[in-house]
Amino acid sequence: MSKKFKKREAPTSFSDRWFRRISTAKPSTFVVTIIVVSYTIFFFSGGLLTIISQPLPSAYYGGKFYFLYPELGSQFISDTIIAIMLYVIGFAGLLSIYQSTKYAYKPRQAYMMMVIGVTLLLIAYIFIEDAIHIKIG
Repeated sequence: MSKKFKKREAPTSFSDRWFRRISTAKPSTFVVTIIVVSYTIFFFSGGLLTIISQPLPSAYYGGKFYFLYPELGSQFISDTIIAIMLYVIGFAGLLSIYQSTKYAYKPRQAYMMMVIGVTLLLIAYIFIEDAIHIKIG
């Protein structure tokens, strides 16, 4: 009775191995953060409304070309694209401000990163406010 028995696993099917590999996978925090920020920007900019209502890309009416829908109740596809770009610019500004705090030992680089971040953030804020004022009238 001194024989040692090796514990043998029962052969598993492909789907069991696949399920085990997926359920034990640990994605990096960077990838998860990028996915969450992307979804947030998409939803804040009205991407879900664009998918559901399928609006026009833009309009040419009365001799004028409209990129922004003139009312708050609806939007063009270009409204969504403009909002996405402005939110991404604002987020890049916030990231630049955050990165500037990591260069305390290089004050010039930290200052430049801070100025770039604040500039991007202000540009995004001013253009988003301007777009809202255009929609209101």
